[in-house]
Order: sequence, then structure tokens, then C-alpha cells
Amino acid sequence: MEKPQDHSDQEPSKSPTTPASPSCASSTSVKCAGSTSFQPPPTQSPWSEISPPPTYRPIRSPAINPPPNTNSQAIFLVPVPQSQKVLTISLPHTFQSPSKKIHSPDDIRQFINSDSSKNFLGFIVSLSESIRSHKTSDSFHESTTLKKIVSIIETLIQWTEEIPPAQQSSRYGNISYRTWHNRLVENSESLMLQILPELLKSSMVEIVPYFTDSFGNSSRIDYGTGHETNFAAWLYCLARMGVIEEVDYQALVSRVFVNYIELMRKLQLVYNLEPAGSHGVWGLDDYHFLPFIFGSSQLINHKFMKPKSIHNEDILDNFSNEYMYLSCIVFIKKVKKGLFAEHSPLLDDISGVPNWNKVNSGLLKMYRAEVLEKVPIMQHFLFGSLIQ
Repeated sequence: MEKPQDHSDQEPSKSPTTPASPSCASSTSVKCAGSTSFQPPPTQSPWSEISPPPTYRPIRSPAINPPPNTNSQAIFLVPVPQSQKVLTISLPHTFQSPSKKIHSPDDIRQFINSDSSKNFLGFIVSLSESIRSHKTSDSFHESTTLKKIVSIIETLIQWTEEIPPAQQSSRYGNISYRTWHNRLVENSESLMLQILPELLKSSMVEIVPYFTDSFGNSSRIDYGTGHETNFAAWLYCLARMGVIEEVDYQALVSRVFVNYIELMRKLQLVYNLEPAGSHGVWGLDDYHFLPFIFGSSQLINHKFMKPKSIHNEDILDNFSNEYMYLSCIVFIKKVKKGLFAEHSPLLDDISGVPNWNKVNSGLLKMYRAEVLEKVPIMQHFLFGSLIQ
């Protein structure tokens, strides 16, 4: 049997106020016995200013009252974007082939501060306000032009039936999507001629690139919020030319945009489009942003459905066809497995916001900060005479 150890020769314990020895730096072991095999953490971030990593968000961190000194805090402090009347052009007008002009944060700042950027974002806000407190199935004014746009999108949906996915082993990026996209490019001008009056046929050189870049990238076989923004930019260009008028806005969201989202979900499922620039579980959604803005506006002042209603399966089953926000939640739950709070923590946090008005205003600010102000997204955006 071992003898009890004699502790009389041990050093007395140090006072908690005694400063730590220099030898106990971060590069030494826990017992201060020497250097560890690990290098101390870098003092400077290896990430560039142009493409910083997404802010880390632990699961179930609150959507409101975020920790200070974060990008989320900066988003909440900026004013809510306001609607603007679209500035229409005067004819005759010289159209030009659009090109990429954003390469750095300085270019982003110049764009965000421009009248063109404010008018484009104001157009997005106007669309959001037009659908406020309205169901998707509500009756709206539908012009002949909007009906033709819906017909074009239905044609694109039909092409997915005619071009089946190729048999391949890779999970993402079915190569048959390139066949679908090539058909889109080849027929883009004839599709535009269906909606453009004679006086505006010369605009095809400028608006066709926005249209063809609205449905994903054929080289990378991916799709993301940048492509979605190009679709909104295409609609904005039509509004600037007077092809779409303010009276069309409600149907533009409930008919045109709803069909566009249906098309994109079809493409995502059939051809397994890879998310472009996704933040993973820390982002709002892998592919979309605008349907959450429009969908939250639809639910403003609803008597029964609150942001927390996204967790009620009966509500999702019965009302997802009427409200875009709920439709987005249903689709996410369909394609992602596991607990909702784990694969979509940001949306789960937003469900704790008290009302849809706050959700909508927060998403508008987030869209500006997380899409329009991000170089990795906007470096692919096009600028011409209609969006400068």
C-alpha cells in the first residue's frame, strides 16, 4: 500500500492576482513546460478585403440584438431602402452592349452611391410594396406584355421536359443544363421580340445579356442571388423603357416572378445546379433572396400568420401556394434534411421576430448589404445605358 504523499515541501498556491509568467504565453503548453507543436494563431486575417469570409453565426444566435461590431450590426443601423419611381428613358435612345465594371470595393461604393443603384433598389422596394398584404392568387391588372412574359417563362419550363438530365455520377452540375442554356441563348432574341414594340427593337443589344444571365451560368452549372438580381435588372430595364408600367407591378410579382421561381426550382432539381457563392447554413438561402422580401411583404398585417408560423406544418401545407415566403420554407424543407434550426439557422432566427413588417424591412437592408454590396456577386453584374 502506498504511503500518503507529503505535501509539506510543495510551493504554496499562487494568489489569483499574481500575474502570469511570460513563459505561459500562447505558444507554450498548458503546464507551462515548454513549446507546443502548434503555431500561435496569426495576428492578421489571411482573408482579403475584396472577399471576406461570412460572419460566423452560432446556431440559435438571436436575429435581433446581434453582438456589437459585426456586419449584422451595421446592417441594422442603416436606414430602410425606400421605393422610387422608375426613371423612364426618352426616345430616340442609344442602347449599348452592357459590360462588367465592378472589380473592387471602391467600384462597389461608387455603384451604391450612384443614382442608378438607388433607383434600381427603389424599384425592388416598389415591387415589395405593391404586393403588401396580398395573396398570390388575388386578382391584379395583367397587361398583354406581362402575359407574354409569363408565356416565355412557361416555354422555358417546357424545355426542361424536352431536355432530360444526363446519366452521370457527380451530384452537382448535370451537363444537360448546358444544352438547355444553349437553347435559351439561341432563342433569346426571338423571345425578346415577343414583348418589344417596333421602336424598342434596337434595345435587344442591351437587355438580352441580362435575360440570358438570369437563369444560371452554363460553364459552372450554378445559380445564385447574382443571377436572380440579373432577372430583376432585366425587369427594371423593361420598366425604364416603358414596356412595364407601375400599374403592372402587382402582377409582375404574383405572376411573372412566381413563375420565374417555379422555373428556377425546376432547373435546380432537374439539373442539380450548384449554389453560386452560397454561405452554406449561415446564409438566408442557397439560391434565392427576393422571394423572401416579396413573400414577407405579402404577410404584413396578416391576422393569424406570424413569422413563427413557419414552424406550423398545417399552415405550410395549406397556404404555401398563396404566400411566397411560406413556399420558400416548404421547398427548403423538401431539399434539406435534418432539423430546420441546424440547416437554416438564419431563417429559424428570423421566425422569432415579432412581426412581418420588421422582417420585410430587415430583409431589404440585408439585400443591399449582402447582395448589392458584395464584390464576389456584383463583379458579374452588367452595366450599360439603362443601368450605369
